[in-house]
Amino acid sequence: MSTATTASHQQERAEQIVARARDGAQAWAGVPLKRRGEMLLELVDLVDMHAQEWVRIACEIKGIDPDSPLAGEEWTSGPWATMYYARALAETLERMEQGKGATDGVGMRTVTGGRVAVDVLPHSIWDRLLLSGFSAQVWCEPGVSEQQVRDTAGLGALSPQQSSGTCAILGAGNIFSIAPLDALYALFADNRSAAVKLNPITDPLLPVLQAVFAPFVDIGAVQFFSSDLELGSMVIEHEGIDAVHMTGSATTHDAIVWGTGEQAVAHRAAGTPALTKPVTSELGGVAPIIVVPGEWSRADLEFQARHVATMRLHNSGCNCIAGQILVVSSDWAQKEEFLDLVRDALATAPKRPGWYRGLADRVAQARESYEQHEAVGGSAERTLITGLPGEGDSQAYSTEYFGPVLGVTELPGSAQGFLPAAIDFANEQLSGTLGANVLIHPDQLRDLGSEGFDALLADLRYGTIAVNAWSGVGFLLPLATWGAFPGHTLQDIQSGRGVVHNGLLLAHPERTVVRGPWRPFPRSVMAGELSLTPLPPWFVHNKTAASTGKHLVRFLAKPGLARLPAVFASALRG
Repeated sequence: MSTATTASHQQERAEQIVARARDGAQAWAGVPLKRRGEMLLELVDLVDMHAQEWVRIACEIKGIDPDSPLAGEEWTSGPWATMYYARALAETLERMEQGKGATDGVGMRTVTGGRVAVDVLPHSIWDRLLLSGFSAQVWCEPGVSEQQVRDTAGLGALSPQQSSGTCAILGAGNIFSIAPLDALYALFADNRSAAVKLNPITDPLLPVLQAVFAPFVDIGAVQFFSSDLELGSMVIEHEGIDAVHMTGSATTHDAIVWGTGEQAVAHRAAGTPALTKPVTSELGGVAPIIVVPGEWSRADLEFQARHVATMRLHNSGCNCIAGQILVVSSDWAQKEEFLDLVRDALATAPKRPGWYRGLADRVAQARESYEQHEAVGGSAERTLITGLPGEGDSQAYSTEYFGPVLGVTELPGSAQGFLPAAIDFANEQLSGTLGANVLIHPDQLRDLGSEGFDALLADLRYGTIAVNAWSGVGFLLPLATWGAFPGHTLQDIQSGRGVVHNGLLLAHPERTVVRGPWRPFPRSVMAGELSLTPLPPWFVHNKTAASTGKHLVRFLAKPGLARLPAVFASALRG
């Protein structure tokens, strides 16, 4: 086939995709709220029906044994995340269809800086049981009153008949619920049809995604397609596409928005993007893990070391939200003991392939840049880099390695002085604002007080902050917002613009704050913590993650007391 013939075929296919998207937008505008909610519940049933196949294909893509504990990551970050969101969004629509507000019955309070904090976890009795000890709030922008938050919640669902046209979505290649969740957000928050270009890595999942989205695919409101770069560009740039959303790297974003080579230089100089339609994005970054010094028990040290290893090694480190820089106090008496336990946790986590393209090259780049690197446990990929500077240029602070590379930075200070310094370091030295993690003993939390601690968190400019939890948990929570801290420009995109997920359809979110238990069950109860959560299934050392993930999916398919014992029995063996 000649080049001209190929180009003609590509153009014809692009026209077909855009035409279907435009027809789908009109069809979607004619679907009332009640039917939209029903379609979400149909999607839940279809995900349950195809979940085993979804996970099998995901494991094949990543080189994981589908019967190993590592398969649990695919159960929770694939089918479970999709079903959890669809159910929560259906509940929001049901309230609105009944004439209530999107946030009717949802708790709110005022926190530091006059921000309204919206309670998004726990949201049901099932949340209290399955995520016991975890909580989350969406902090809204300063200056927005509680009444404004309630009045504006609902976004596109406030006027579902008013179409906003079409959205081209560039799907991620690392976590396989990202593209489905982005499509749902375009539909329900923005009233746009979604034409989803899959990352080539995820092409084998195309039949599964088409099947589980059948209620939306059948009317053209959603379509998934695989393509090369040329076809993807044709669709994005087509005048029939009204908006673009992407998950990926800042480099890819800038190529789309500004062009490449001399074209990009000229557009940037003139301040005129090559792509003029609205573009929202989630682009990752270099995430900090701030360890506030205190007096920890040996069990605390071991558990939190495994926590750190999970933040770095989950999905082979190929997460936009993976923890990359461990920030510890140089004055902490337990520093060396903790770092040795982190080394051990990195080394003893189950072995797995570095499956994502370019991972080996990125690890090699890190090792070549830092002579002091350690190949943890003799691993060809797992890398620990100690002795990073507290300030100044450092590749590890500006490069998202998207692989199992963990850097360690030491800053002086005790609990009172260390945390503000660590927050300043994260804000000023590290690239991106997607997520940050803070590990702090309950004793230090009591010393700081809730208001004082919240005031410190307000200074930490990240879209998701996790306290004694991994910020990746925020991705899984359907009512939480997911995206960069607001304020980035197209010229300096950092971790992107806009949010997704946001199952309450809040109009003015600033960030999500997730809080987790300091200890797993049963140590939590013995120490007086109100948490029944054992080792969480997303921990890389969890031995029953796959069975727990599978039981969680089955529970979400039909929530009820009868399905809880299987979840708990598996989780307690983890």
